[in-house]
Amino acid sequence: MEDLTMPALDGMRVLDMTQYEAGTSCTQALAWLGADVVKVEQPGVGDPGRGVRTGTLNSPYFINWNSNKRSVTINLQDPKGRELLLEMLPHYDVFVENYGPGVMERLNLTYEVMKKINPAIIYGRLKGFGLSGPWQDFKCYDMVAQAAAGAFSVTGEKDGPPMMPGSTVGDSGTGTELALAITAAFVQRQRTGEGQFIEITMQEAMTYFMRTRIAYAQWGERVAPRNGNAAGAPTNLYPCKSTPGSEERGGDNEWVYIMVVTSRMWDTLCATIDRPELLLDPRFEDMWKRNENGDELYAEISKWTKTRTKWEVMEILGEAGVPCSAVLDTYDLFHNPHFEERGFVHDLDHPAHGKIRLLGWAPRMSKSDVPIVRAPLLGEHTSQVLSDDLGLSAGDLQEMEAAGIIGGEPVFPAK
Repeated sequence: MEDLTMPALDGMRVLDMTQYEAGTSCTQALAWLGADVVKVEQPGVGDPGRGVRTGTLNSPYFINWNSNKRSVTINLQDPKGRELLLEMLPHYDVFVENYGPGVMERLNLTYEVMKKINPAIIYGRLKGFGLSGPWQDFKCYDMVAQAAAGAFSVTGEKDGPPMMPGSTVGDSGTGTELALAITAAFVQRQRTGEGQFIEITMQEAMTYFMRTRIAYAQWGERVAPRNGNAAGAPTNLYPCKSTPGSEERGGDNEWVYIMVVTSRMWDTLCATIDRPELLLDPRFEDMWKRNENGDELYAEISKWTKTRTKWEVMEILGEAGVPCSAVLDTYDLFHNPHFEERGFVHDLDHPAHGKIRLLGWAPRMSKSDVPIVRAPLLGEHTSQVLSDDLGLSAGDLQEMEAAGIIGGEPVFPAK
């Protein structure tokens, strides 16, 4: 018998009033799990993320955070546009927003307003510092949240200043946590029939990713130190021989991270790099001595890594059982055999860019198959959604467009 799969969140409908990354990562996660996500955008402008670093309506930034969604354009500055959105509300299970402090209040689109229309609505609000506390009115972006949650304080060299982490986990980590809470609320509603309000702050969400370092703080009584790339010798980042073509691509990431956390791994490392004498060297006879003489040990191991590419080091040590990885850059992420074989890189067509490549959704569910679909053009689905949800005719939609209540069909965009 054929094994048919159905998207896990098939039947969930989401009104998405998010922008940039924190909120959009939440709704994209829901879409990748099978929810019908309808992104509500301002006519002619859309999510500000559409123009990041390009000034167009279809930036790579936007495309990476809005796949598997549909886009409608409604002018919420017009009272009739707001009324239109509220008319749609009974057809949806979830509403999500991450606008700045006070925006939903000014638009009169708060949870209190919406639950009167749809008592079963699950309303997610993502804010930098929340709806209470002395910082509630402060604006926040990813790195602000990371600084406020302690991530900067533990990033950087031991004797250097705090440093900005490279990834945007303050945004996307918060969004993913909100998606989890929304999914839980959706399950809870199956039992109670009631919706609920969900608030999440970027600062508080970020502390979830800080807990291992917080554990060193002895219940908040000490400051966790910065350690750079070191995490107990010989665990560290090691230089490697240049990979052909890397300089032409503008990369300088010819490094490998080696992580040795047990005595057996230490023995295996020394045997694999053909340096058994290091096991007998009194400077490195135990973990305390190896930490004490970390610079000398680093120099010894670097002699071996420098004669090989990062890919060669990873293959040799990985096959021997020593945890390690080449430092993959953003080119490598799209051009490595592991992702290719696992089907994690997806080739799609986009009207503005032609062929594009996107990385996929990490969870693999044996009974939920959701193909990745390109991000929508601005207002691409306005007519479809309003006709299906509210039964509006072509004439109704033309009148609303002429009145500036909704946007028209998307103009073929520049890249």
